Amino acid sequence: MKELYNQVLELLIRHQQAHLLQFYDELSEASQVKLLNQILSINWDRWAALGEVRAAQTPAIYEDLTPMEALDWELFSEDEQQYFTDKGWELLRQGKVGAIVVAGGQGSRLGHEGPKGTYDIGLPSHKSLFQLQAERLLNLSQRAGSRIPWYIMTSPDNHQQTVDYMAGAGYFGYSADDCVFFEQGVMPAVDEDGRIFLSEKDEIGLAPSGNGECFAALNKSGALADMKRRGVEWLFYYNVDNALIKVADPVFVGVAAHYDNPIATKVIDKAYPEEKVGILCMKNNRPMVVEYSDLPQHLMFERNSEGKLTYGLGNISIHLFRRDWIEQQVNSSIPYHVAHKKIRHVDVNGHFIEASQPNGYKFERFIFDFFPWAAGITVLKGKREDDFAPVKNKEGEDSPQTARELIYDLHRSWLLKAGASLDEIQGPVEISPLLSYAGEGLTRET
Repeated sequence: MKELYNQVLELLIRHQQAHLLQFYDELSEASQVKLLNQILSINWDRWAALGEVRAAQTPAIYEDLTPMEALDWELFSEDEQQYFTDKGWELLRQGKVGAIVVAGGQGSRLGHEGPKGTYDIGLPSHKSLFQLQAERLLNLSQRAGSRIPWYIMTSPDNHQQTVDYMAGAGYFGYSADDCVFFEQGVMPAVDEDGRIFLSEKDEIGLAPSGNGECFAALNKSGALADMKRRGVEWLFYYNVDNALIKVADPVFVGVAAHYDNPIATKVIDKAYPEEKVGILCMKNNRPMVVEYSDLPQHLMFERNSEGKLTYGLGNISIHLFRRDWIEQQVNSSIPYHVAHKKIRHVDVNGHFIEASQPNGYKFERFIFDFFPWAAGITVLKGKREDDFAPVKNKEGEDSPQTARELIYDLHRSWLLKAGASLDEIQGPVEISPLLSYAGEGLTRET
């Protein structure tokens, strides 16, 4: 034990973090072992490299950007649309498509205790986000006659809650064997002097290190090997808080497979210049996403000869990745981004501090920082009303209310196409994903 302690102390002194052992002598032997092992589990080489990130906390400045072209589904001919749709369904039938949901967040901003995926957005059915997504996958897998594995990336904060919730709900009819849970990576959180926080006297303050850790976490957990064993060739990626997400969308899969670039991404036109979504563009002939806060004002408002925003392709975090390309990227060194946050911690006197304002930094990697590594990317323009209903805020924009209204409007449009009249469909309209995935199979009697 003494030898282990000396090893850890030497390591911490080297990285100027010896304060992590300040309460060591007060701890039980079990807590001492827990703390020492946690310290040793940190990737200290990676941590040392973060020193440069902490030192350079100035916003990125992007001036040398060029706009990107996108395929527009509405501009394909009927024959082309049918071709892409058939191609996507063929891959689903062959078991070559998997889905991954990034579900590490809590619903605290929505006033919800628990993982965000367990949140009920207030539909008449009171289905949670997870249930809506599970039922869409169930619809597809039954029609394809093939299993679609669902990889659910949690965080240390909500992993067990998520697993317990899904098991308690019987996975909403989905096969337990096809629901693969794994945790995303973490990195220590630091104060404004670069000292790692303690969250307990025997525990380092760790924070999820972003969706850019996805590929590494898939590999570490064995989920990537599971994909290969199943014969999955394409992985459909999305965020848990998109209430309209068409999980494993056959149309998008067909387009991605036809062009066969390592990455395909679905975008929508920004509603207005200041909309808080990243934009897809080119830099040095490589695809990239620029966060809305990093886009220079003059580029944000720039318009082309058609009067449309020059940089208006909004990133809605719907991607398809080729599995063989993911395997090549598991050790790629994409950058960390610094986020100034309120961080609960134990102070030097051993007291718990609930921060009332940002007091430290968390480090995150973003999935779109892999984009410049791809030799090519397929960009498909979708429609906001079909594809994007984020649930991020308790009220106002991107809230449960706006998501419900988008669902009602979409489902009402499905019934109108099926022959119903406006008089017949007054009020909220919700159609179960088990009945229709994208408006198909509906009649006036539905």
